[in-house]
Amino acid sequence: MKDLGLIVNLRKPEAINMAKKLIDWGNENNCPFLLPHQEASALTTIGLDDEVWLRTVKLALVIGGDGTFLRAARYVMGTEIILHGVNMGHLGFLASTKPDEIQHDLDNIINDNFEIVERRVLKSVLYHDDQITHKIYALNDIVLTTNAIARLVQIEIKFNDKFFCVLPADGVIISTPTGSTAYALSAGGSIIPPQMDAMILAPLCAHTLYSRPLIASDRDVITLIPRGFSRDLMLTQDGQVAYEIFPNDRIEINLSKSRKIRTINLPGKNFLDIVSEKLGWGQAFNSD
Repeated sequence: MKDLGLIVNLRKPEAINMAKKLIDWGNENNCPFLLPHQEASALTTIGLDDEVWLRTVKLALVIGGDGTFLRAARYVMGTEIILHGVNMGHLGFLASTKPDEIQHDLDNIINDNFEIVERRVLKSVLYHDDQITHKIYALNDIVLTTNAIARLVQIEIKFNDKFFCVLPADGVIISTPTGSTAYALSAGGSIIPPQMDAMILAPLCAHTLYSRPLIASDRDVITLIPRGFSRDLMLTQDGQVAYEIFPNDRIEINLSKSRKIRTINLPGKNFLDIVSEKLGWGQAFNSD
């Protein structure tokens, strides 16, 4: 595969150094990497306008951590660009490749020796006074919570416009399978392989004994309506972009039918391998 791009976390020196090595390697092997202007300026090379970059690149290496990958996902949303993450951070479920594996990965990528994984994203439509204020897309999760310390919020939840419950909690997470290993996991949610078509509804510190994470299908629409008088409500998109929410606003969330994020599975490594490596599943316990 040609027409490779780079998206880099420019706040990490190790990510910048890795990007420079890749640029040199690409130039030496007649496989130059294409960079957006921001990355190109920081790396003192020639870049492309966003519109041209998004139209030209077929696969982009994302050098950073999962946060960089989520930023890259928003950047390429609505295109056919494939993303592959190189982890310069810590845990790294999305940016799962280690720096010392990148050469092996590139060999497979250039020879088209990989499988494409299409990851579903959440579509969230925000209403205030029955008027649409925002349409947002999230690869990991949409989270409704309160900024107030030690104060719960009453969240009315509907499924397909039918009343389900009023949840007293610190907040609620709606997650994709991709996001099941992120915030939803810490809230007790299930781990779901990224190729499945499902959503997770995970309460945050629910003030009831019956509230447990719930799996919804790709045909469901989940509606969240905060009740009461709290003025400290916030909706976050992938933990990176925040929106102010008011009591009685309506948030309708479902799996987008038109937008997906494309990633790859390389030979010898799949989702379960990553779960085993990152979370220690299947590894022997040493009591010494």
